[in-house]
Amino acid sequence: MSTPTPPTKPALEEEAEEATTYLRSLLNKNLRVTTTDNRMFWGAFKCTDSESNIVLQHTYEYRHPTNNQIIESAAAAAGKEEGGEGGEEGPAGKGQKTMKMDMTSRYLGLVVVPGKYIVRIEAEEFASQMRGRQMKVLGVAEQGIVGGVAGSAGVAV
Repeated sequence: MSTPTPPTKPALEEEAEEATTYLRSLLNKNLRVTTTDNRMFWGAFKCTDSESNIVLQHTYEYRHPTNNQIIESAAAAAGKEEGGEGGEEGPAGKGQKTMKMDMTSRYLGLVVVPGKYIVRIEAEEFASQMRGRQMKVLGVAEQGIVGGVAGSAGVAV
């Protein structure tokens, strides 16, 4: 068996240039960064480094409810249920009740998220931005047949 040949220097340079261009396109865009402890940071992307650390500006931190908060909320919902006011029917519709809990948030400002703790990065993109980008890619003739673009508000990077 032969060993695969390593990429040539021009190919590596081209790949590095493409990656740099992509990162530059993300500058000042809002990113949602999820970490290993399930926290989510939402802020404007300012820079990164060779160790994948990310700097976000005007950052908010979001946390999922703790187990104690969930238990307390469930107990409060059960108390309301006994008093005649219950939660909504669960998706199964078999008498199961659901409760809604919000994530807790706080403003942090300028934040460095260590790359070793990053699990997921999502760029905020609206349907109008996705439509505009698709129209630029298509030729003039094809643009007339492009309707609304279905997609999520967040696009994984």
